[in-house]
Amino acid sequence: MPEDIITLITALASQSSENECLEFKHGNTDPDRIGRDISALANSAALLGHTFAYKVWGIDDASHQLIGTTFNPKTKKIGNQELELWLRQHLSDNAEFRFEEAEAFGKHLVLLRIWPAQYRPVLWQGLAYIRTGSSTQELKHGSRREEELWNRTRAEVFELQHALNGLTDEEILAKLDTDWYRQQLGIPQTTSTEHMLHLLASEHLISEQDSGRYAITNLGALMFARNLNDFPSVARKALRVIRYDGPSSIAPSRSKTFPYGYAKLDQMLDYIEALLPEEETIEGARQVTRRAFPHTALRELTANMLIHQDLSITGAGPMVCIFDGRLEFTNPGRSLVDVARLLNDPPHSRNERMAALCRRLHLCEEAGSGWDKVVLDCERHHLPAPQAEEPGDNMRVVLTQSTPFRELTRQQRMDAAYWHACAQYAQRQPMTNASLRERFGLPSSAASQISRLIKMCLDEHQLKIDDPDAGKRYVRYLPYWA
Repeated sequence: MPEDIITLITALASQSSENECLEFKHGNTDPDRIGRDISALANSAALLGHTFAYKVWGIDDASHQLIGTTFNPKTKKIGNQELELWLRQHLSDNAEFRFEEAEAFGKHLVLLRIWPAQYRPVLWQGLAYIRTGSSTQELKHGSRREEELWNRTRAEVFELQHALNGLTDEEILAKLDTDWYRQQLGIPQTTSTEHMLHLLASEHLISEQDSGRYAITNLGALMFARNLNDFPSVARKALRVIRYDGPSSIAPSRSKTFPYGYAKLDQMLDYIEALLPEEETIEGARQVTRRAFPHTALRELTANMLIHQDLSITGAGPMVCIFDGRLEFTNPGRSLVDVARLLNDPPHSRNERMAALCRRLHLCEEAGSGWDKVVLDCERHHLPAPQAEEPGDNMRVVLTQSTPFRELTRQQRMDAAYWHACAQYAQRQPMTNASLRERFGLPSSAASQISRLIKMCLDEHQLKIDDPDAGKRYVRYLPYWA
C-alpha cells in the first residue's frame, strides 16, 4: 500500500470536526445511508477541489477516539449480494470508491476512500446528494450549488486527476515502468532520478505535491503502470482479451487481462495475433505464413479502442473478443464522429493528452487516418468491410475473416461498396465498376454482378452518381454525402 492507512486514519481523527469531505461512524452500516454518503462525499470533494473524501468506521464522532467497529464490508451482504457490488449497481457509473481495513491499537477500523465526481455529479438511485457541513442532503435541482458542481466536474480532465497520492521517489519508480518510458523515448540510462521525475511531470504522468511527495495521474497509470490493479481509478481500464470456441459467446476457452499500461501495445498485439488462425502457403520457392486478419487493421483498431474510449465510464473497459471467423473490438463510449463518416470527417480525440503522448510513442498518428488504414487493409486482403456498431454507450468494430463474394450477405456487400467509395473519395480517386471488382478480387466477367450491387447501393441512398450525364462506360460513383 503506497500510503500508511493507520497514519491516514489517525490524521483524519485529529481534525477538529467532520466536514464536507469527512464522516466518522461507529456502527451505522445501513447500505442505503452508505450509498447516499458516497454520492454526497464524491460531489462535495469535486465541488471543493479535494483529492479524496473519506468515511471512517471505528471513530467516535464526538470525541474522535479510536473505538473500533464490528463492520466488515467484505462479509456484509444485501440479500445474496456483496455490499460493494450492490452499491455499484445503485450508484451512477462515474462513482469510484474503495473500502480499506486496518488494525490499530487493538481496534478494527474501516476506511472508505471516495474519489471526486468526474464529468457529472455522482447519483445514488438516480438522485444527487451533497454535504453541508457534516450533514448529507439531497442536491436541489436547479440550485446554484448544482450549477457550480456541474461546472466543476465538466472542467475536470480525467487524465490529469490523481490515481495515487503521497508517493516517494522510490515508489514512483516502483509503480511506473520508467525503464520502458526511457527506452521508447530514447532517454539515456544514465539519467538521474531527479531529471526522470522532471520528465514525468512535464508529460503530466506525475505531479509534485505540497508535501514534497508525488502523485501519479490517471494518464501516467494508464500508459506506464507496472500493474494497473495498484490504481483503483483505472484498474477496470485494463485491456481484456477473450478467445471463444465457436462463433458465439457461450463457450470462452481462454481469457487474459493485461495488467500493464497501454504503452506496451506491441506486447498486447503479439498475444492477440498468436490466438488467430493462420495458414502456410507456398509463394515461389518460399513458404509464407498468412494470418486470417491483417496486422495493420488489428493495430489500428486496438490503438483506437484504447485511446478513444470514454474514461468517465468507470464500470467498463476495452475488450477484444475472438470468435471463429471474426474479431470484435469494444470500448466504452460512443463515437465522437458519425460512424458512417469515420473515414472522411476531421478527427476528434476524447482523450487529447493520451492521444498526443501515443503519437510521440508512435502508437498512433493522431491524424484521423486510423479508420482509413483499417478499410484499406481489409480491401487489400479481400476481407468484408469492417462493421461499426454503437450498442448502448459503447463503440464496437467487427472484423470478419476473408469470405468469397458469393458467400457475403447482401448487407456485407453493400457495406464494402460504401466504404470503398469513401476510401476512393479520400484518395481523390473515383469509384468505378472496375475498382469495386478489384476490391472484391473479381474478374472482369463479374461486371454485371457488381453493376447490380451498385444499383442496390444507389437505391438505398448509400452511393450517388458523380456525373449523371456521363456515358455508361465512364460513370463514376461517390458516397451519398459527397
